[in-house]
Amino acid sequence: MVEHKDVKERLLALLKELHLPAMRISYEELARQAQQEGLSYEQYLLQLVEREVQQRRHKRVERWLHSSRLPLEKSWQALDLKRLPVRVVQQARTLLEGSFLDRHENVLVFGQPGSGKTHLLSAVGQELVRSGRRVLFSKCGLLVQQLLIAKRDLKLSRLLKQLAGYPALIIDDLGYVQQSREEMEVLFTLLAERYERGSVLLTSNLPFSGWEAIFKDPMTTAAAIDRLVHHALILELNVPSYRAEQARKNRQGRAGTEGSNASKPLTAVGGEAAGGGGEAAVGGEAASPPPPPKREK
Repeated sequence: MVEHKDVKERLLALLKELHLPAMRISYEELARQAQQEGLSYEQYLLQLVEREVQQRRHKRVERWLHSSRLPLEKSWQALDLKRLPVRVVQQARTLLEGSFLDRHENVLVFGQPGSGKTHLLSAVGQELVRSGRRVLFSKCGLLVQQLLIAKRDLKLSRLLKQLAGYPALIIDDLGYVQQSREEMEVLFTLLAERYERGSVLLTSNLPFSGWEAIFKDPMTTAAAIDRLVHHALILELNVPSYRAEQARKNRQGRAGTEGSNASKPLTAVGGEAAGGGGEAAVGGEAASPPPPPKREK
């Protein structure tokens, strides 16, 4: 009869060979639990397989988040939904379902710099990854440079095929930096390639009326807009700049602190007000002011 030790070693070796790490780690724990609860063999096996599947899904999400190049600090939890228009919030929540990717629909987000366009799409992108969808995030300028290099090296079709492997392609800051005609030609090629084949999620601080400055040509501009808008959800973030608001709050906070400190009477050690011109006395002597900060060379 095969000893328990030999069975365990053989089982661990086979689970390792089959690349089932979660089952290898937890099969004993779940076996004791199944015995205590009187579970059937099928129920025990189901729990074991579910543990493996959960672990694999978790690892896959971590791997896809890393390869997505999404700014992970711009998450849905960190998004200040109160700043956004109610309609935009409702539309954004529907995007989390991910069904628009199955229909190859696009998402176009417009707004002034600092309005939260990048944060909104980054947050949606992370939730899509967690629901099992592959996402790639790129600044428009960097993506265009990659396309140009691929075209120069006669590898553009290969790069376009790689990008087609992502159901959701987030292009951030279209039009933020003016591009040359050659750069816009490769970008148009990408948009045409993904038309009705993959979703483009795009942010821009320029309305459609200003896109001729991007694509340099009225016909190319019209063709690009037509491909993007044909199956698209358009979100307009008509809100003040988040960064400007934070800077103003910080200035107000500093001003309030300085005003509060200035209004407080200086007191001597022991809790009594200092005499002699209102200077705080320590051991009967006037306290010297702090030294000025040193200048950095």
